[in-house]
Parts: sequence; C-alpha cells; structure tokens
Amino acid sequence: MIPDFIKKFEFDLKKYEREFVRINAKPREEKLLEDNLDLKDSKFLGSPFFPRDKEYPKDGNGKPMVMVAQLNFEQIPQITPFPANGILQLFLSATDWYEEDYAIIYHSLEELSKEPISDFSFINEKDYDEMPVYKLHQLSFEKGIDKGGSEDSQFDYLFDGGDYWDFNESLNEEQEKLFGEYFNAMGHKIGGYAEFTQSDPRDYNVDQKNDIQVLQIDVDDHIMFGDSGLGHVFISEENLIKKNFSKAYFYWDCC
Repeated sequence: MIPDFIKKFEFDLKKYEREFVRINAKPREEKLLEDNLDLKDSKFLGSPFFPRDKEYPKDGNGKPMVMVAQLNFEQIPQITPFPANGILQLFLSATDWYEEDYAIIYHSLEELSKEPISDFSFINEKDYDEMPVYKLHQLSFEKGIDKGGSEDSQFDYLFDGGDYWDFNESLNEEQEKLFGEYFNAMGHKIGGYAEFTQSDPRDYNVDQKNDIQVLQIDVDDHIMFGDSGLGHVFISEENLIKKNFSKAYFYWDCC
C-alpha cells in the first residue's frame, strides 16, 4: 500500500510501475562439483545445458568459464518483452570475473533438442574459489510489480520538483523507512528496476540509458559480488525482442 505522505503522487507513479519476475533461490545440499538438477533447469551455479556442437565459453586466458546463472524461459512466468522459451546463461571467468571477463549465451528452442555436453570434468573445484556464487541454487519464480528504484537512473519521477533523494531528505525517520520500502528494487529478479551499491552504469552512456535489466543477482547467504555487491545483465529492448543476447552485457558493483 502506498504511504499516505506520497498518496497525492499515486496516479502519476502508476506510469512508472514495472512488471518483473522475482527469483526465489533455494540453496542445494550438493557439493560444488555435484548437480542433481536437470541440465535444463533454471539454477545458479551447477552444470549447464550446452550443445556438444557449440563452442563452450573460455576466458581471456583460454580457461573454460564457470556458469553462474541459467534461466530456462519455459519455467519462468512470461513478461514482455522477454522470450517465452530458450535458455539464457551467464558465465564468468574463474579468476578474472571482477574485471568483467564474462560470456552471455542464449540457446534457442531448436538448440535445446541437440545432444548436450554431459562431462564437465574440465571444471574443477578450485575454479569456484573466487566465484561470487558459491553454492548450487534451485530457482523458482513469481511475478511482481516494482514501484520504482532509488538507484535506478530510469526512475526519474519528480516529487514536487525534486528527485527521489531530494524528497527523501524532507522526510522524518519513519517516513524515510516507508519510502525506501515502497520503492525497494532489491532481490534476485528478471526485469524490473535495478538496485546498485554505487551507481547505475547506464547513466553514463547515452547508448545504454534505456537498456533493460535482464537479470539481477543480489546478496544472499551463499552469493556476494565483492563486498555486499550485486551482479546484473542488461540489454537494449530491440536486441531483447530479437533474442540477440550477443549484445547483452554484465555489470557488477559493491560497497
């Protein structure tokens, strides 16, 4: 429910609402190199679905990358303009992910019928030492509505002429708490507004200012990018509609 002190803005704020998919990430009990989930299941960490005839991603040093996230869109509630099928994966370098050595791979519905790799012995336990996700998670999904995001440059609504932070300064402690909770953009999610510990990278590049958040991986019991940081995947709406994920990019920041 909208707090009383911003009730007068309710009609205009409706235009800023965004549908998103909340990701519920449940840690599994398997050891690092074990994965009893299906190869095609949505997951954080674990064994990816990867066709044998497709080149497995390698980092700048020629080492195979580790899959950090896999989204099977057939298992995910449909939101516009995201795909209804296919699998999207985020791979990171085992040693240089913090320098944004990554790969974002999309497997089409046609590719999902191909024979997959079943032997991942080229990944060893040491490869997980510096990973921001350090336990296999099974993912489930539910739709939600984001009202806004304090750190998202695309949430540019003006409250009586002031931006989010200007208005926030005029509030008392209790109002400030309710204000932050109402526009909370935290959590693992697909779509919606983004949360940052530093700043929104799209705010510094005119070509990226309208890009859509594909994935946000937040801090959790077994997940952390740097010091209490988050990881994101972004893409332009045009390329998202075309499923051209070769144009998607990874970003992370921390305290």
